Amino acid sequence: MNFIKAIIFGIIEGITEWMPISSTAHMDILNIFLPLDVSEEFYEVFEVVIQLGAILALLLLFWKKIFPFGKSNKPLGNGILSYVKKDRFFLWIKIIIACLPAIIYELALDDVFTFVTKENRMTIIGIALILVGFLFIVVEGLLRGKEAAITSTRQITYLQALIIGLAQLVAAIFPGVSRSGATIIASLLLGIARTTAVEFTFELAIPVMAGASLMKLLKYALPMTFGNIIVLVTGCVSAFIVSLFMIRFVLDYIKKNTFTLFGIYRILLGVIVLIFLR
Repeated sequence: MNFIKAIIFGIIEGITEWMPISSTAHMDILNIFLPLDVSEEFYEVFEVVIQLGAILALLLLFWKKIFPFGKSNKPLGNGILSYVKKDRFFLWIKIIIACLPAIIYELALDDVFTFVTKENRMTIIGIALILVGFLFIVVEGLLRGKEAAITSTRQITYLQALIIGLAQLVAAIFPGVSRSGATIIASLLLGIARTTAVEFTFELAIPVMAGASLMKLLKYALPMTFGNIIVLVTGCVSAFIVSLFMIRFVLDYIKKNTFTLFGIYRILLGVIVLIFLR
């Protein structure tokens, strides 16, 4: 049964990780109705490993967009710097700046914010789903008919990258906010086009999710049975395969549509959580 459950968890992770609807909320809800028969420590490791599967899919699809090394018409400089692509080098500087708040939080402040407990976690998730859902609807209403000032990640300033990073921090503190939801809303309010906001959000996911996953793996270094390894690999591969399709779907969807539908979905799910699951 754990093998089948691992496939389902990987599918849900691969679907929800790339939409601004909070993969954390969906993982928690799924774990209520279809719990893995494992220890709490192993479940923490499992969540991390299936996220790595999703990240590997993103790396595969975005490799040409983000890899900063190689010959280019616009190199960073002469000599060895001629093998560093200027635009992608500065993109990574922005990504690092945007990640700084989350890094500081994970290293120094994670243990300070302890108000989320097992008892109130689902209540917080339900409220966060609803509030961010309303924000999406309100922001889309404000932007209706307006042209975005920024249509490329190259145009994002360092200050804007930091603001987006601070929004990402909110998602790290409050489960159910959604990392992508917070960064996309911040991006839209900064005048960044929807497709560009999604692309930058996806690019931010690489160091943030990979770093968080590595830290949890080091924290929960567990002896693994063959059965546990099979569960981890199954969930990881499942998340990887589904993510390959979902990343493309979200990028294509948002070229022609707004985030309003995601906002409505979040509100409906949040109401269900508060009524039945808290």
